[in-house]
Amino acid sequence: MKRLVFFLGELLFSLMTAFGQKAPVDYVNPFIGTTHSGNTNPGALCPQGMMSVAPFNVKGDTMDYQIYAAPYDYSKKYLTGFSHVNLSGVDCPDMSSLLLMATTGNIDVDYHSYGSTYTDEVATPGYYSNRLEKYGVRCEMTATPRTSMARFTFPKGKSNILMNLGEALTTESGATVKLVNDREIEGSKLLGSFCRHPEATFPIYFVMRINKVPSEHGYWKRMMSTDDNSGSYYKLYRKYSKELSGDDIGAYFTFNTDKDETIEVSIGVSFVSTENARMNLEKEQPFGTTFDKLCADARKSWNDNLSRILVKGGTEDQKTIFYTALYHFLIHPNILQDVSGQYPQMEGEKILTTNRNRYTVFSLWNTYRNVHPLMTILFPDRQLDMVNSMIDMYREYGWLPKWELYGRETNAMSGDPATIVVVDTYMKGLTDFDVDRAYRAMFKSATMEGKKNMIRPDIDDYLSKGYIPMKSQYDHSVSRALEYYLADNALISLAKKLKRKEDVKQLGKRTEGYKYYYRKDFGMLAPLNEDGKFYEPFDSKQEAAWNYTFFVPYDIKGLAGLMGQNRFIAELQNVFDKGYYDPANEQNLAYPYFFSRFSGEGWRTQQLIKELLKKHYTNKPDGLPGNDNSGAMSAWAVFSMMGFYPDCPGEAKYTLTTPIFDEITIQLDNNYWKRDRLVIKKEGNGDFIKEVYLGKHKVSGLRVDHHDLIDAGKITFVTSDAKK
Repeated sequence: MKRLVFFLGELLFSLMTAFGQKAPVDYVNPFIGTTHSGNTNPGALCPQGMMSVAPFNVKGDTMDYQIYAAPYDYSKKYLTGFSHVNLSGVDCPDMSSLLLMATTGNIDVDYHSYGSTYTDEVATPGYYSNRLEKYGVRCEMTATPRTSMARFTFPKGKSNILMNLGEALTTESGATVKLVNDREIEGSKLLGSFCRHPEATFPIYFVMRINKVPSEHGYWKRMMSTDDNSGSYYKLYRKYSKELSGDDIGAYFTFNTDKDETIEVSIGVSFVSTENARMNLEKEQPFGTTFDKLCADARKSWNDNLSRILVKGGTEDQKTIFYTALYHFLIHPNILQDVSGQYPQMEGEKILTTNRNRYTVFSLWNTYRNVHPLMTILFPDRQLDMVNSMIDMYREYGWLPKWELYGRETNAMSGDPATIVVVDTYMKGLTDFDVDRAYRAMFKSATMEGKKNMIRPDIDDYLSKGYIPMKSQYDHSVSRALEYYLADNALISLAKKLKRKEDVKQLGKRTEGYKYYYRKDFGMLAPLNEDGKFYEPFDSKQEAAWNYTFFVPYDIKGLAGLMGQNRFIAELQNVFDKGYYDPANEQNLAYPYFFSRFSGEGWRTQQLIKELLKKHYTNKPDGLPGNDNSGAMSAWAVFSMMGFYPDCPGEAKYTLTTPIFDEITIQLDNNYWKRDRLVIKKEGNGDFIKEVYLGKHKVSGLRVDHHDLIDAGKITFVTSDAKK
């Protein structure tokens, strides 16, 4: 059945191409989100691949010392190379190393001076190119899951290829390089310390090959001056060819090129060893592989993935926004294992082997809200591999991941997000994992006392008081507690499903703890001191306080009961009317959907979603509402444009809104779902929902069960202009 689905996708792609119609891949604009702190980049990669190669333009000019979390910003135009293995949509700088650069003339190894402005940028899924104005060199990049290939078109004369191992986005330093032969180098670069976690460090190993023998090659190293204390200088090693190590080193290759001569550079990477990097390179770029073939393969892979959802209707810009959001959603988590199946142990020194995909870059505080629920629907096999990857991390390390990065726990963000992902997956019918082991891992993080609890380090107060008291101003105590309540709600649901009565009894009424924080005089949640009294002085106009006040998705009716339903609706509406809503703060993402929990108020959701999409998502470089958060902002747009959203992760339910497109077809995997597709139809041109049908059965209310939706195979939205 999987082969049939992919065959149909290939057939559709071929027919579209033959008749000159746009395929899903043609709608992607990789420049969306590349400025205004979207932190995406337009580089070349394959869906959820280990390798990505991106233009690196955030160092070398007058803003050299500004901290960037992405290798590229659309507003900047001084390129110092092409970085490899990049993160997409994260807040903290890391990765983006192995800077490959093409120059002409005499060797210059200082990136401040060898950098160049560029023009003629082109980016499509799996391909990026530009033209270096300083050198007249055309640069083209493509990728496979674990390797990259660059194609440089040089002018006549002396031309150079540089591999800079000093510059990167990571705060770590130190690298090693070794000349293997005239056309090949190998080495490693230390990365990590993501979000100021000094122990979350790891090496990346690489092998680089060039398809032409150079006239000269050598190394460079940045040296500190000792005679006149004048700073530093770069030393060239023209005859030394053994291994070289240092904080700021590199290798160069010089060629005599004819006009428009092309030179190709292939790079394989691994987080295990240089031998594995070479193995990855030889497997994914066998002898005779061409740049054009790799590029075509990457494009086809992207189109196959994007074709899981086909849309009709809407504007061209809306299709571009939709498919670009789906593209961003498919970047992380990404594979970690080499072609041999080997990968580095979680927080350990062993090299282990897997027979399935081992995933990494688990930005779970972001992605539990919508990325994993969307993955569950579209790619259930991958979602199961992701859950199994997390359970294996527990087996290797003793804890589920929180914000894992290439085998290291960064401890970034808060809450207990892995619990929510695992439970959400199970509740939606994907149970092919070690449920008992997963349950033990989740129960451990929910109950283990003391600061050695790696997931909930402030659990003691949470257990003894039912809330987390404020220890210092702006310490996020309320939002941390709310995350725990949501995780516990998920865990209790699973305990009931597994008939673990004693555990249900032990976990008790934890999830009602949010009520401690309710401050009646202000009608909102507010911080508590150690003695249980509200923190003073408290500013009820704080945007941050309104950002978390409604984050009780599992008990909206309970929160409304504290406030009074009319006040709840009025205050929630004020979040949007007064500009408190912050889509880049993930706790806000579900807020516009909460109106639909109340009879007669769903029109607010439908109106707001349309307004928010129009305001925050555009076909421009600043077309994201902020940091993409490893695809969470993009997944929100995908769900919202399709007309349903998982507003309470851990529950197998969706809240409905008006779809943007006239018809949406989601290709479903028959190995996991009863149907081979889910068709979403919008009837009428209204902005508001009049009626909803699952198959032929009319839906009561604006929430649907996951299984009912998937099993129906079709959902029809009848729309009108009347608010209802």
